[in-house]
Amino acid sequence: QAEKDTNYFNIELEMVEIWKDRPDGPWIYVEQAVAEFKDKPYRQRVYQLKKRSDGKIESLVYTIPNPIQFAGDYKNNISLLKLTPDSLTLREGCKVILQREDAGHFVGETVDKQCKSNLRGASYATSEVTINEDRIISWDRGFDEKDEQVWGAEKGGYIFLKTKQDTLIKISH
Repeated sequence: QAEKDTNYFNIELEMVEIWKDRPDGPWIYVEQAVAEFKDKPYRQRVYQLKKRSDGKIESLVYTIPNPIQFAGDYKNNISLLKLTPDSLTLREGCKVILQREDAGHFVGETVDKQCKSNLRGASYATSEVTINEDRIISWDRGFDEKDEQVWGAEKGGYIFLKTKQDTLIKISH
């Protein structure tokens, strides 16, 4: 995508399931970095996936204390064992509600203006996500109090292609 359109940076997304034995998951460690600076990710989060009674899936977003200490640990999640759910901070209002469209295809977004942000003059952030078997499209944007976009891609989401055969995470809770 970045090669075809200079409005996009060459971003890499890494995801690994953690705490597989916990009944309140799945939990996923997520790291995003500019490809040339993989050792300095600009975003590290933990997502907790929960199935709702209406069949939709909530992806709760948590921040990590001192996240840089875990940079690159998706390769060997032994270091991620130092993380515990009670050490995380929930980003209130930032959950993504996902709806299954068909087999292996989910679409979702944050709710209204609930995800507060102060990054680069924003007052709130939005996330729109599409998940397919071979890719994830993620469009994160920040808006000021006048609903003017102040950060994030302008034309559409970043497209992340799967590079290895990962197992689909089963959500049964």
